[in-house]
Amino acid sequence: MTTLTSEHIKAPSRTRVISAVSIGNALEYYDLTLFTFFAVTIGKVAFPSADPTAQILLSLGVYGTGYCARPLGGLLIGMFGDRYGRKAAVNLTLLLMAIGTMMIGLTPSHDAAGVLAPIVVIAGRLLQGFSAGGETGASTTLLAESAPPNERGFFASWQLASQGLAVVIGAAIVSSLNTFLSPEAMNDWGWRIPFILGIVIVPIGLFLRSAVEETLDVDTASKARAENPVGSVITLHWTRTLWAVLALLGANAAYVILNLYVPTFGVRELHMSPATASTAALVGGISMVIFAPLGGLLSDRYGRKLPLILSRIAILALVYPAFLVVVETNSPAVLLIMVAVMSAIQGLGSGLMIAIVENFPKTVRVTGLSAAYAIGVMLSGGFGQMIVTWLISTTGSKLAPALYVILIGAFSLIGVWNMFKPLQTEKA
Repeated sequence: MTTLTSEHIKAPSRTRVISAVSIGNALEYYDLTLFTFFAVTIGKVAFPSADPTAQILLSLGVYGTGYCARPLGGLLIGMFGDRYGRKAAVNLTLLLMAIGTMMIGLTPSHDAAGVLAPIVVIAGRLLQGFSAGGETGASTTLLAESAPPNERGFFASWQLASQGLAVVIGAAIVSSLNTFLSPEAMNDWGWRIPFILGIVIVPIGLFLRSAVEETLDVDTASKARAENPVGSVITLHWTRTLWAVLALLGANAAYVILNLYVPTFGVRELHMSPATASTAALVGGISMVIFAPLGGLLSDRYGRKLPLILSRIAILALVYPAFLVVVETNSPAVLLIMVAVMSAIQGLGSGLMIAIVENFPKTVRVTGLSAAYAIGVMLSGGFGQMIVTWLISTTGSKLAPALYVILIGAFSLIGVWNMFKPLQTEKA
C-alpha cells in the first residue's frame, strides 16, 4: 500500500471535521435513498400500468439508471477533486444532488404530463447518480487526509456511518409522514415532501463544510493537473482499482439489499405497513451509525484486513437464515432484529474504505476511490433491487434477496483478499 502523507488537523478540530463532512455526506445520501422509500409510489405516479409488478420493476429500473451515471461522475468529479481540491469536489456534488432530488420531488404525474413524467424522473436519477459518483471518493479522502496517522480508519469509517445516518433521517421523516397523513394523502402529494425538504441540503451542507480545511496541497494539485488522474488510474493503477471494485461488490450488494430494499420488501413481500417497513430501515441506519465507527477503530488497532474479512464471512453465513426466519415468522419484531444485527456486521467492516484510500497515491486518490466505488456500486447495487424483485416474482421465493447477497459477496472475497497483497511499485 502507498503511505498517506503527514497531513492532519489539530486534535481540537477533529470533532468539527468529522461532523461537518459526515453530516454533509449524510444529507446527500438522504436525498439518494429517498427513492427507495417511495419506489412503489413513484412507480404508480410515473408508470401507469394494470400490472403492479410491472410498475415496481419500472420504478426500480429507473432507480438503477442513476447508478449507470456514477462511473462518469466518479471519474470527472474525482479528477476535479485531485486537481482543484477535495472541498471543492464535495461542494459541487452537494449542488448537483439537490437539483436532481428537486426534479424527482416535482415530477408531474403520468396522467397529467404523459411521457414527460418518466423523463423527469430518469433525468433526476441520472443527476443524482453523477453526483454520488464523486461524493464518496471526495468525502472519504477528505476525512482520511484530515486524520492523525493512527486514527485514519476511524475518520474514514464515518463515510459509511453517514450513509446509515442518511437512512435514519429519511426513515424518520417518512415514518412521521405515514403517522400524520392518510395513505391517500401520502400517495397523492405527501411523498413529495421529503424530496422537497432535501433542497435544504445546499445551505446546511455548505455551511458545515465551510469550517473544514482543504487537505490538497499546492504541489500535489499541480502534479495532478499535469499528469491527468483519470489516465493514471487506468494505465498505472488498474490493478489497485480492479481489486477495489471487486472488494466493493459485496459491500454494496449487502447495503442495498439489507438497508435500502427493506422498506420495499417489507411492504410488498411481507405485507407490513409502510410505517413498520420504514421503522426497520430506521433501526438499520442507527445500527450502522453505531457500529461503523467501531469498525474503523478496530481497523486502526488490528489492521484493515482481519475485521473486514470476518465481517464479510459473518454476512455470508447469516444472511440466508436471517431472511428465512423473517419470512417464516412474518413478524415486525423479527424484521427489526434482523436488520439491526446485519447492519451492525456491515458496520464492523468499515475499514474497507480507508484500505482503498491508502492503496492510491495522493495525486489520484479521489479519482481512484471514486471510480472504484462507482463501478462497484453500479455492478452490484444499481439494479440489485430490481433483480431481486424480479427473482421473487419469477421463482416465488422470498429468499431471493439473501441468495443475491451470498452470490455477490462470495465472489467479492477475491478482491478483499488480493487488495492486501503487496503491489508492485508504480509511478505516480
